[in-house]
Amino acid sequence: MKTSGKVFSIIGAVIVLGLAAFVFFKFCFVYSEGINEGDLNYFQKEGFIFKTYEGKMIQSGYNSKNGKTAVQSNEFKFSVDDERVADQLNNASSRQIKLHWKRYLGTLPWRGNSQFVVDSVISVKAATQDNIPLELPIGE
Repeated sequence: MKTSGKVFSIIGAVIVLGLAAFVFFKFCFVYSEGINEGDLNYFQKEGFIFKTYEGKMIQSGYNSKNGKTAVQSNEFKFSVDDERVADQLNNASSRQIKLHWKRYLGTLPWRGNSQFVVDSVISVKAATQDNIPLELPIGE
């Protein structure tokens, strides 16, 4: 009887460790990081129980298919869980921005609806008096 108790204890420990590893890799492990630049389309706070910041950036570019080049735009949907970053994005509405993000394999309701979580605003492009774009690093 004592050996069967040890076997159950070992199996239970393996199951708990496996479950902990799954939760870590699904929700806490940073799968990738990157930088995106584009026009901030919208940024809002939403949710029923967990109020999270959600935004969408439009990235324009060119697509070449069958020898034809066409203008193409992509949407980058993201979440923000830092109030400081959210304040910076609230002040950058309809401007061209450059963001640093981290991608997780799963979403958590208090972190946002997207796997892409923005952790910093690198720059916001503002117009000068001569309508020449000027890239302003955050904080200057």
